[in-house]
Amino acid sequence: YGGLKQIDPVGPSGEAILDYSLYDARRAGFETVVFIIKHEIEEPFKAAVGARAVKAGFEVRYAYQQLDCLPEGFAVPEGRVKPWGTAHALRAARHVVKEPFAVVNADDFYGADAFVQAAKFLTSTTDEPGKAHYGMIGYPLKNTLSDNGDVNRGICSIKGGLLDGVEEFVKIQADEDGVVRGNNLKGERLPVDPAELVSMNFWLFSPSFIELTEDHFIDFLKEHGQEPKSECFIPTVVDALIHADRADCAVLPTSSSWFGMTYPGDKPMVVEGINKLIQQGVYPEKLN
Repeated sequence: YGGLKQIDPVGPSGEAILDYSLYDARRAGFETVVFIIKHEIEEPFKAAVGARAVKAGFEVRYAYQQLDCLPEGFAVPEGRVKPWGTAHALRAARHVVKEPFAVVNADDFYGADAFVQAAKFLTSTTDEPGKAHYGMIGYPLKNTLSDNGDVNRGICSIKGGLLDGVEEFVKIQADEDGVVRGNNLKGERLPVDPAELVSMNFWLFSPSFIELTEDHFIDFLKEHGQEPKSECFIPTVVDALIHADRADCAVLPTSSSWFGMTYPGDKPMVVEGINKLIQQGVYPEKLN
């Protein structure tokens, strides 16, 4: 992106995308926020978003995703600089997350209704012995593409309102012939249906998910730990748990709009989208 997009202002009073997520989460009933960040951005992040979260009334906790934070017996391979992926990021919060929780990306705008649906699910769902019950907010793929480059998405198959599987695709975009395609994890470039629901990493979990992720991440490191750019994704962990019959995952429809900032060229669209919502009375000119 070429800058710290987690704190890049997009609102009329200097708000970042994450400030709108916090505003929506607080209105929906969330009381605690855990920011998973790198030590390198700690000071500017705490001074900007962190301070505003405290002002908004959240209990604020921090977790740090560092490359060398690995299970015992594993080490960072020589030349590796890329983080280990979203599942590793969530693992970094294992000591500070003890309650049912939602997961969102800092640079994605999810919308107020998505947080309302999340809060309803988390306050009414409990795990059973031997089987966890998770949730996911889904968005149509066509609403999540960028005009400014390719994107990575977890494409979902759904049966009876439950997630049947998530397949991670990278480099998704409309090719020169107008067909939307993406590369699966085997590297095959395949057409993808723009109407299919995708995971935008808005997940709803009980604390059991972090424990179950540890086993999966260890297996990932055994198989891919020496690769310089391999990543362990949350959707892949969820998919594995579903197919092992250790969890199910409800797919929750939302009336919210989604937009995100993958590329600098996406920013004007995000600013315009937020301004429209302010004009509609969804958000005030100044959040807090």
